Amino acid sequence: MPEHAFTTSLDFEEAREKFLTSWGDICTNWGISKTMGQIHGLLLVSSSPMTMDEIMGVLEISRGNVHTNIKALIDWNLVYKLDDDSYRKDRFIAEKDIWKVLVRIIQQRKEKELNPLMTIVDDYKEKDFDCESGREFTRILSEISMFSHRTDQVLQHITSNESSWLINSFMKLVR
Repeated sequence: MPEHAFTTSLDFEEAREKFLTSWGDICTNWGISKTMGQIHGLLLVSSSPMTMDEIMGVLEISRGNVHTNIKALIDWNLVYKLDDDSYRKDRFIAEKDIWKVLVRIIQQRKEKELNPLMTIVDDYKEKDFDCESGREFTRILSEISMFSHRTDQVLQHITSNESSWLINSFMKLVR
């Protein structure tokens, strides 16, 4: 038998803790707080739905912190509250389809970052300023606009297609 077949529950706890720390750090790059990322990561790798008390116990954070971050994760469609009257406490589960998780993160980032950029740039890229600095300003804004609209098209294409399209395209690039 392979050595890893004798993994103890302590090894699992350590591995999960390292994953949750790393997932929280990674999520900060997506515009999500570290705690929100750790809650998402915990629910993502959990084999069953969890209550707020369970989340608080594993991550050692306050009820208010869990409540606020669960609400945000639900708003992002990354976590769901289970409706089951047979349980006394609310239980939560993460979206387990990683493709859907990626698409939802892309959609949120696009909405919060790319769309506002396109709006402000498009408002000023066509202005006719009567000075050299003004012309340079509009030239650069036109380039930013072109880039951001192309990026928007790519993101639209990625998020509107099945995961197999992206995986197949990626594999072609790698070969």
